[in-house]
Amino acid sequence: MGYIPYLIISKIKGYFNDIDLKDSIEIQKTNNNINGDFTILLSKIIKNRNIDRNDFIEKLTNNLKNDEIITDFNIIGIFLNIKLTDKFLYNVFSDIIYDKNDFILNRNENSKKNVVVEYSSPNTNKPLHLGHLRNNFLGYSMCQIYKECGYNVYSVSLVNDRGIHICKSMVTYMMFGDNKTPKDLNIKGDHYIGDFYVKFDKIYKQECANYEKDGKKNIDTPIMIEANKLLEKWEQGDKDTISLWRKMTKWVLKGFEETYKRIGVEFDKVYYESSTYLLGKDIVENGLKKNVFYKKDDGSIWIDLTDEGMDNKLLLRSNGTSVYITQDLGTIELRYNDFKFEKMIYVVGDEQIYHFKVLKAILKKLNIKYYNDVYHLSYGMVELPNGKMKSREGTVVDADDLIDEMILKAKEKTEELGKLNNISNSEKKKIYEIIGLDALKFYLLKVDAKKKILFDPNTSIDFHGDTGPFILYTYVRLNSILSKCLEDEKIKKKKNVHIIQKVTIGIDYNNLNLTDIEKKIIITLSDYYDIILKCANECNPSLLAQYILTLSKESNKFYESTHICTLSDINKQNFDILLISKILFILQKSMALLGLKTITKM
Repeated sequence: MGYIPYLIISKIKGYFNDIDLKDSIEIQKTNNNINGDFTILLSKIIKNRNIDRNDFIEKLTNNLKNDEIITDFNIIGIFLNIKLTDKFLYNVFSDIIYDKNDFILNRNENSKKNVVVEYSSPNTNKPLHLGHLRNNFLGYSMCQIYKECGYNVYSVSLVNDRGIHICKSMVTYMMFGDNKTPKDLNIKGDHYIGDFYVKFDKIYKQECANYEKDGKKNIDTPIMIEANKLLEKWEQGDKDTISLWRKMTKWVLKGFEETYKRIGVEFDKVYYESSTYLLGKDIVENGLKKNVFYKKDDGSIWIDLTDEGMDNKLLLRSNGTSVYITQDLGTIELRYNDFKFEKMIYVVGDEQIYHFKVLKAILKKLNIKYYNDVYHLSYGMVELPNGKMKSREGTVVDADDLIDEMILKAKEKTEELGKLNNISNSEKKKIYEIIGLDALKFYLLKVDAKKKILFDPNTSIDFHGDTGPFILYTYVRLNSILSKCLEDEKIKKKKNVHIIQKVTIGIDYNNLNLTDIEKKIIITLSDYYDIILKCANECNPSLLAQYILTLSKESNKFYESTHICTLSDINKQNFDILLISKILFILQKSMALLGLKTITKM
């Protein structure tokens, strides 16, 4: 519940001390075409209570007429619309300045709780791509949001460095790599190995086509047979296989680190499936002894989840090799031992929804106490105008290439405006990078994670749309106005407003008249902590992205309609300067939670 709704509801409950209203009061911002700031649904208050509707309305209206926070109200059907007094909003703004509404987050209680967020978690057979970027931005922002709520947050990544997909790249490298290194070819290690993964798929498809031509249906073609043999050798600890695997994995991880550095992502701890799968196999063996799992005649181990509305799930293959769920069992055990988490959040695409249902069901059947603390933050695919991305076919949008493209587009757009003509090239480069990356991050975060995204680089870099550059432009413009006002000698000679962190001096709130847009901004600023709490509770950073978009749009209307530096009313001028400073503070804070940076020129 937002700060202002909290205050309004407290007032209304005070009117009816003889009635237990509990949580029956629903409040929301009033629609634009109706006179009012907030709307309350009356029917839910009256429903299921022994209350005479007419008596209730009469008592309510009598109290509203005499309430100092209400300047006007109207009742339309089952809706009560109220308009707030300037004095009340001044008090709210004062509370915002002094952060009196931060109690909404309940930070003290949250400080006793540990949250682990797993994100990124790439495979070491290909570079990071556009889908990985959405994953990383979601995971990073959720970590920052939980920290803002007071939780102890641990960001982790699970590197998928073992399995058949890794062996596919290894087999192709053995066939065509000529023992060359990424350094020999001046290429990033993750890109180099990814090319071999794509090559494997092309060879495999051709072999499958040849099999069908010969009337065969066996999909174990020669190259696939070699990959499976290599996987068995790896799990058996074959010296040469392990040596090659380590060398290739090192190349890829170095490439990942370069990309992580560019996008501003780092982890408190990195786990490797090559280490965790063994613990997972032990858990499976123990579960087999307890009859939670069962073994088939071929030696493979399974679990029956039909009573949970699912099917039978493979845990260990007949040759003893593990599957994804096996290592996940081992990894979550390690995580709990490391962090004693109250919540374990997996940021993984929605194609794995069933997988995490299975994981929770297995943990439950094993009587593991933290099974219900597992949360899957699933997100939709990122699609391009020409269709889905497919790693095996080499049609993915490489993360590094996309970042370069976004920075280039930022440069082109900024140069069109001609605002950076008098600064150095090195400073320009930094600004282009921030604009480009902010555009990319905001575009991928502004949509609810559960929804698919059609990514259009040109739309994302638009300075006038619902974009990161628009928010940046708003921040730059507000910062410029504030700087000009505070540096203006004429303003200094009138009556100073001192803005020292949260302490303000020099404003007489009794002699102010708020404009409609100023009222809207105060109400929006008061929503900050409620938005953060909703983001945490729903694991949905898009709520914060939409919040700063709304605040930016309102701020644009404000500075376009108010020429602050030329105001003759010194008191009003001081108030507007303070309002801008608070908008800038909330914008910068919110942007940082989403991984966006700010600039002062663009």
